[in-house]
Amino acid sequence: MSQLDPLMSFTKMQLGQRVDRATDNILTGENLFTITGGRVLVTQIVGEVTTTMQTTTINFNLTSDPTVGTTTNDMCALTDLTAAEVGSLLSITGVAADALVVGKSGSVRGMSNPMIVAAGAIEATVGATHTGSIKWSIWYIPLDDGAYVEAA
Repeated sequence: MSQLDPLMSFTKMQLGQRVDRATDNILTGENLFTITGGRVLVTQIVGEVTTTMQTTTINFNLTSDPTVGTTTNDMCALTDLTAAEVGSLLSITGVAADALVVGKSGSVRGMSNPMIVAAGAIEATVGATHTGSIKWSIWYIPLDDGAYVEAA
């Protein structure tokens, strides 16, 4: 006999599918998620600092790198993650001109504007090598048949 988890069902209905990416020290930038099979609507993306970020300038943002078309489109503007402590939460507003949002008190403002992202990759770009690790989660709704997101 199976039981449905009402909270999971509600979350999936409101935000879509969730994909988690393990914690990682993103030294100079790398792919976080791969979008395959078509466009998706990104409804939320959240990072959590799991190892304190180094006390140095760490300009950080998220970009989309489509398989077809112009590469590296900003999903948010740069934010300095200098000394972000364990438990700091990161998100974007959904407006490319807005900086990556950092919640140092254990909470963060989420996306108020979902973003349509083409097949390709969602990348973290970093201005300088540093220490510190972040784990990421993304929620999305497929817009094309067969479109999906997986951790890179």
